[in-house]
Order: sequence, then structure tokens, then C-alpha cells
Amino acid sequence: MDTRRLILFFIFSFSLVMLWDAWQKQQAKLNAPPPAPAAAARDATIPQPSQGLPTPAVPGSTPAVAPGAAPAASAPQGKLRVRTDVMIADIAAEGGDLRYVELIQHKDTLDKNKNFVLLGEHSYFAQTGLLAQGLELPTHKTAFSLPAGPLEMKAGEARLAVRLEAQMNGVKVAKIYTFHRGAYAIDVSYEIANGTASPIAPSVYLQLLRDGKAPAGDSMFLQTYTGPVFYTDAEKFQKQDFSDIDKNKPPPVKAAGDGWAGIIQHYFATAWLPQGSGRRDFYSKKVADNLYSAGMIVPVGTVAPGAAGAFAAKLYVGPQDQDRLKELSPGLDLVVDYGWLTIIAQPMFWLLKWLHAMLGNWGLAIIALTVIIKAVFFPLSAASYKSMARMKKVTPRLTQIRERYGNDRMKMNQAMMELYKEEKINPLGGCFPILVQIPVFIALYWVLLASVEMRHAPFYGWITDLSAQDPYYILPILMAVSMFVQTKMNPTPPDPIQAKMMLIMPVVFSVFFFFFPSGLVLYWVVNNVLSIAQQWQITRMIEAGEDPDKKKKK
Repeated sequence: MDTRRLILFFIFSFSLVMLWDAWQKQQAKLNAPPPAPAAAARDATIPQPSQGLPTPAVPGSTPAVAPGAAPAASAPQGKLRVRTDVMIADIAAEGGDLRYVELIQHKDTLDKNKNFVLLGEHSYFAQTGLLAQGLELPTHKTAFSLPAGPLEMKAGEARLAVRLEAQMNGVKVAKIYTFHRGAYAIDVSYEIANGTASPIAPSVYLQLLRDGKAPAGDSMFLQTYTGPVFYTDAEKFQKQDFSDIDKNKPPPVKAAGDGWAGIIQHYFATAWLPQGSGRRDFYSKKVADNLYSAGMIVPVGTVAPGAAGAFAAKLYVGPQDQDRLKELSPGLDLVVDYGWLTIIAQPMFWLLKWLHAMLGNWGLAIIALTVIIKAVFFPLSAASYKSMARMKKVTPRLTQIRERYGNDRMKMNQAMMELYKEEKINPLGGCFPILVQIPVFIALYWVLLASVEMRHAPFYGWITDLSAQDPYYILPILMAVSMFVQTKMNPTPPDPIQAKMMLIMPVVFSVFFFFFPSGLVLYWVVNNVLSIAQQWQITRMIEAGEDPDKKKKK
């Protein structure tokens, strides 16, 4: 079997799988069932106890409304802007929601003159509220009082706290955001003062609201996962597509004593991380046409009359930086999802990161990693190239055999096997080494595609962003040229049609790589150049009558 054809077959198959996956996701969105009519009596974005944790009743008591306590007005228009060294955030008076987060150290995907906006784009909000049986408490629709603003973290300050307050039915609630210098994790806590005559047992819901649109930059040729994710120690990392929520499927995780919930997209993540242990019930829901919520309900515990209860969580809103995420919560670094090849991709990423620390440029780190991978697989690659070189050397004799026994397939195969035996050639000798390397190639593809460190990372010259397409398509053209050279170095197929197909394939596959990140194309170009050099040396030695294995031993 021609090794080069096998490589092209795998590349072509991989491309078809990606295209098929993109088409399936598009069809799922188009064929999604119409939204069910929402009940007019309540806001669909407020979770109900039936969606998650049944809010416990306090035995022998009926919550009472404190005299003179009036519900806060709904739908206020105010907002408070908060600025730290890494983000600009807007907190709405309505519910104290986090409605807008702009990441100062990350630029917009399409316009690098602007900062990247994570929350606020795509109807994307972080919401919290209180639930209690038989008693209405502040939710994300309740009016909270805001401090005077805007607020800015001053030089030398390690943190900035923002306190919001609301009162409803005799219960005074304070919601406190605490921003930390250099951090994308925000502390969100509640202080619940029970001014009623009876004990209450509130629960806090933590949810993220987002539409189902893919972020800017995704395309049919380069599509990544966008949607809710959940994690518990028992169930581990789980995803739930928006299309599954459209079909009213429950979340893959229901109840646990630990874990977190979030929504991820290419390079960025948002997640609610309750502090401490304790029961939490996870939920996901379609709240309107192309609008979804995902989160959890966590009990606070019983709060006696005149007493106060407290609740604390963290909200992560930022890049998928594995070092930061791993420190915050177990399993949070898994939002950088390498799929079933994580066992290969994870150490490959750490090696790439170490090389970057040494070389100071991600493009140089990719080249160095390519050289290392090539060196590790040198024995396997050499075996493949030796097989191809020997096949190329006997190609004229194989052509003669085919011409001589063209009408007798049995005799032709027998003569060919005798020739292989005489020349000590294994016609499948080049296949196994390539098969072994395929998972490594795919794992590296996901490393380069998923690593936020590569986003807007410059190389040299015209390559100013290794995560984006080559603006002038120079690298894809160089890759096509290198593939053409490799094709010419391989044995020419006896079938003229196959021979023409082998010459056309480099052009066909270079078109796919026009849409791939330039960092990935850089890897393929360097890999092909090294392969050409290795194959040329081995072929030259065999054509000169030298045995590469014996020469290596000397």
C-alpha cells in the first residue's frame, strides 16, 4: 500500500468528519422544535424548585411578612460600572446581575483595536437569586440599590468590594461582589437577614443565561463547542448541547454534593463555583427562542427569626487559562477539552508551553515541538521511508510484471510477491508507522486549536495571529508545494488515473488548510519539510546501493 496515499486518506477522512459534524450541528439548529409557550404568571428565566432542589419547608412554621415591608420595584434601569486591571464589568440594578464583562488583556476576534467582550455579547448574563417555599425573596428580577459609581480598583489595591442591597417581605438581602487584582474569578456572596417572625430556609440559584449562537470566528471548517458544561467528582466533566436542551433533555448531571456549572465557548469560559461542600442540584432550560439557562440551586440552610445566613460562591469569567482554572476548582481546567486524546494532548501542551518559556515565541515553540515529535518518531518514519524507497526502486520491474500478466491476476500477484521476497520488501511496511503517528497529529491539532495562549500570538512577518488564518495564504501554498514534492518522491502508481489524483491531492488539501489556524499550518509545513529531508536522504542511500540500517550501526 502506498504510504502517502494512506496519509492523504486519513487527512481527507478527518476533514470529512469535521465537515459532517458541522453540518449536523447546523441541521440540529434548523430542525429544533418551536419553543413551548411560557406561563404568563411567572418569568421563565427564574428557576422553580421542580427544576432543581426542592426548597425545604421549615417544620411547624409559616413564613410571615414583616409589617410595613413592601416588595422592591422591578426592572430598574440603573447599572454600575466597575473597572479592575483585567476587566470592565457592569452590574445591573435589576437583580444585581453581571450584565457585561470586557476583558482588557484580550482583544476582539474580528477587531483587534477593541477589547474582547465576553458577557453582554450574545445575550450572555450571570444571574443569581433566592428561592424559599411560601415566601417571595429577591431574584434576578428584583431591584437592588447600587453604590455610587463608577468604581475603579486603584493602584496598590488588592481587591474591590461592591455591596448591593434589597429588602422584600421582611428579609433584608445584601449581595456582595468582590473583584481581585489580576483575577478573573469574582467572589459573589449573600448576607440574608431574617426580619420575619418565623424561620426561613432559602436556597440560592446560580445561573448563566446565553443564546445559542456560535462566537465570532467559528466557521464550517473551524467549529468548536459552545454550550453548557457541568462537573461533579462522580460524573466528571459533561457537556450538554443547546440542541439537547431544545429537546427537553435533562442535564447530564442532576444532583451532587460538589461540582460546578458553566458555559464555554472557544478560548473562554464562564462558571459558577459554589464554595465548600453541600448539596447542589443542576438544571438547564430553554427560556425563550434561542435563549438558554444553565446553573444550579444550592440550599443556604435555616435562618432563624432575627438571625442572618450567609452564602458564598465564585464566578469565573475569563480565558481558558489552564493554570488559573486548575487552582480555582477541581475539574475546571477540563473546559480546555481535548476529547478522547487528552492523555496525549495534555503533556504535549505542557511541552509546548515549556518551549515557549524557553524561546519566547509561540511560533518558534511550534517549530521546536515539531522537531521533537519528528525525532521521537524517527525510527518509525525511517521504516516507512525505507519501504517507499525500495518500492520506488523496483517500480519499473513491477510495471513490467503488470504488463506481462495483465490478464492473469493470480500469476501477476504471485510474481509480485516473489519480487517483494527477493528484494526483502514488505508492501505494507510503511503503513503501521503512519497509523501509530495519526493520534499524535490529531492531538496536536486540538492543542493548537484549543489553547488560548495561541490566540492573537504573533510569529514573524505577515503572521500576526497564530490562531487565525494566514491572511495571504502563504503557509497553505507552501504546504501544498511540500506535499507535491513528497508525492513526486513516492513510487508512481501504475494506474494513470491514480497518478493524476496523487498530483491533484496536494492542491485539494491545501484548500482545506486555507481555513485552518496558521499555527497548525506552520506545524504541517515544518513537518513536511523535515519529512522531505529524511525521505530524500534514505532514498538516495538506497538508490546508491547502501543499507541505511547497516550504515547507522557503523
